[in-house]
Amino acid sequence: MSRPKPNVLLEIINKATYKTEQVLSSAGVWAVFYDNTPINLKTGNMLVQHPGPKYKKVSFSNKGHAINLSKKLNTQFKTDKFTVVLLTGGTQIYP
Repeated sequence: MSRPKPNVLLEIINKATYKTEQVLSSAGVWAVFYDNTPINLKTGNMLVQHPGPKYKKVSFSNKGHAINLSKKLNTQFKTDKFTVVLLTGGTQIYP
């Protein structure tokens, strides 16, 4: 089944490079939570300190990516406490 065509809100085209930027509408942001708490996800190597820890994404504009990450983390940590939460509103903090 094909993906539905996105609703384009704004579009700009750079005439020199022909690159386009599109702002698309979304139903919300899907975030992975642990035990009903928002999380960050950090990876690193115990043997080498360089280049240091890396933070992975835990919020997505596509629910499928969040669901896949939640399933992976539940399997990896042998739990069922990783869930996906749909964020549709909140407090504006900038500007």
